[in-house]
Amino acid sequence: MLDSFLFVGLPYISLAVCVLVTFYRLRHQRFAQSALSSQFLENKQLLWGSMPWHIGIAVILLAHFFILAFPGLWQALVANKTVLYIFESAGIALSMLALVGLAVLLVRRITSARIQAVTTTMDLVILLLLLGQVVLGMATAGLYRWGSAWAVNTAVPYVWSLILFKPEIAYVTDLPPLMKGHIIGAWLLLLLIPFSRLIHVFALPLQYLFRPPQKVVWMDSRHQEGELSLAEAQESRRYFLRAALGIVGGACLLFVGAADKLFRFFFGPRLSQKEEASIMSERLSLMQKTVEQKKYELERQQNDYIFISKLSDLSAQKGKYFIDYAMTPALAFLDKDNLPLLLSAKCTHLGCTVGSNVDADGKILCPCHISYFDIHSGMPNPDSPAKAPLPHIGWVLMDQSGKMVASKTANGKVTGNPDLTDLSQYSVFVARYQKEDA
Repeated sequence: MLDSFLFVGLPYISLAVCVLVTFYRLRHQRFAQSALSSQFLENKQLLWGSMPWHIGIAVILLAHFFILAFPGLWQALVANKTVLYIFESAGIALSMLALVGLAVLLVRRITSARIQAVTTTMDLVILLLLLGQVVLGMATAGLYRWGSAWAVNTAVPYVWSLILFKPEIAYVTDLPPLMKGHIIGAWLLLLLIPFSRLIHVFALPLQYLFRPPQKVVWMDSRHQEGELSLAEAQESRRYFLRAALGIVGGACLLFVGAADKLFRFFFGPRLSQKEEASIMSERLSLMQKTVEQKKYELERQQNDYIFISKLSDLSAQKGKYFIDYAMTPALAFLDKDNLPLLLSAKCTHLGCTVGSNVDADGKILCPCHISYFDIHSGMPNPDSPAKAPLPHIGWVLMDQSGKMVASKTANGKVTGNPDLTDLSQYSVFVARYQKEDA
């Protein structure tokens, strides 16, 4: 119930209040829609607080809106590790810049008597709420890394579900408390914006860049002395803002022109249809191998015995590969006494699969680093890279009715004495209990 209110009720209430009250103020309180500037009362600290705060928070908010508007493009960008590192580092740096600026503004509000005279309780509430938002965002980025990547599949679909009036709080209810607090703080800010000086975000003074200059005439002698220099400074700032806007516009056009090469640099050239088909085929092959391995694992979990071969199909010169209960390759031979001979096919040197052909000396070869193993003792040649023997595997022999007629443990203990005049009537199995006993 609480989650439903915080992540569904609160957003819609905040949005409705924000739209209605903002519209009312813009229509009926036109001269109260911009921030009440305190620059005339104190300018020095304002400069060091306002500039870093606005630069940091503006870029961060633009990034948030970009992710919300283009989640697919953003996800493709952060899929590249280099881009992800750049974005995460830039986000933390901008957050620190905003945090420093906000701290300066808060100290200014608290310590300057002249500023306190024009500071309302709502101003302090907004400053503290913004401070909490920045701290929560930085803490989330620090403790739950790569938020710019995982937020695309959590916060973004949650916001879109609200926009489409199909709220899905399941996207955010399992998020860490810090992230949930960050989201709730955003809705609270949206709720308070129309009642605070933050409403000026809806009244950007773009006309300032293009309207004719205005000359402020002071009536007292103290201000008249500095009137000329102040007008020159304001005119210079106007030129600076125009130049900065031109530079930003030019940079955007340059980025658009170079975007194709930039994307190719980070994501590589586009694959042809044939290359994409080849990669897809390789992935399909890997998936089929995975499915086959899972089938083996399931078979070994469900059955107490795993069929290896008919006894008559085994050979003394060439082993038959199979997968044992440990999911490792193994080989089955026909021994001199016409009973099975099973041993691991995993080389004890570096784990390669040994060959299945038996040479004239009764040995099999590991082709990776040329180790020969005796199939009866499992021992490698003295000069082989492998030093440990291949372990033998126990087996069970059953007749056509499924009755166990003989068995052999991994230690070589044989029970049963079957009639081996007709090998075709017997089947070879490995047993789960022998693995557990081993």
